[in-house]
Amino acid sequence: MTDATRQDFRFFHRLRVRWAEVDMQKIVFNAHYLMYFDTAMADYWRALALPYDTTMQALEGDIYVKKATVEFHASARVDDQLDVALKCSRIGTSSMVFTGAIFRGDDHLISCELIYVFADPATQTSRPVPIALCDILTGYEAWEPMARVELGTWQALGAAARKVRTEVFLEEQRIPVEMEWDEADDTAVHALARNRLGLPVATGRLLQHAPGVGRIGRMAVNRVLRGSNLGRDVLRTLMQAAADRGDREVLLHAQRNAEGFYARLGFLPRGEPFEEAGIVHIEMVHALPPGYQALVGTA
Repeated sequence: MTDATRQDFRFFHRLRVRWAEVDMQKIVFNAHYLMYFDTAMADYWRALALPYDTTMQALEGDIYVKKATVEFHASARVDDQLDVALKCSRIGTSSMVFTGAIFRGDDHLISCELIYVFADPATQTSRPVPIALCDILTGYEAWEPMARVELGTWQALGAAARKVRTEVFLEEQRIPVEMEWDEADDTAVHALARNRLGLPVATGRLLQHAPGVGRIGRMAVNRVLRGSNLGRDVLRTLMQAAADRGDREVLLHAQRNAEGFYARLGFLPRGEPFEEAGIVHIEMVHALPPGYQALVGTA
């Protein structure tokens, strides 16, 4: 792919060349380019809203590299900011071919072709690529959305939302079980994001805090998919639900390590930090002007 341009790709992973990655010629040591592509591939699965381990278990297989080739056009140097681009360019019976390119700005430095085989993890013998995975890969390259957020009651969405919240709050953050489940779930509006395999990957809920004021809480995103806009879309969906019922404002209690996430989406801190479930929080608020429309699913 010697004439690749940025317009050939939907997916990009950005990185900066570190001092440890250059050689005695003060350019990136050649073997590191494959590491760059492999790092980007992990992020590609995140862009598909597919947590790798859970996905492979659901598909009853795993993916193995069969062949990797790299073509060098120009060198990257320390502190260069690079964009590693990938796309699934062909799917065979049991193989998937990914085309890659590394750009510095618009300059195409490196080309790559990666051939993966879908196989039985016990025997490492090839299997047909599952139709569901084919559909996801082709859909992503066609710029289709990779997850869908739905609103509903706890009766309708609770089983799936419970799975996400258990993984995040009980297992990861070790919040006491008696502090996680409450009667408010029964009356809340719940949002649930599912990927294209139907697996739940993010959730949140909306309560009526006071007349005209909604309260968003229990925001949880699958650990390996954070940073892929799932939390943003769940939050905006709940904000739209609040606006649609006439709320003028929404508030939430943000964990301090997530304060920046909410601030980037227009929430403002109010009051002093406080401890909740053993974790420091800050109250944050967002006005909902008349005619508010959330931009769900936008870049």
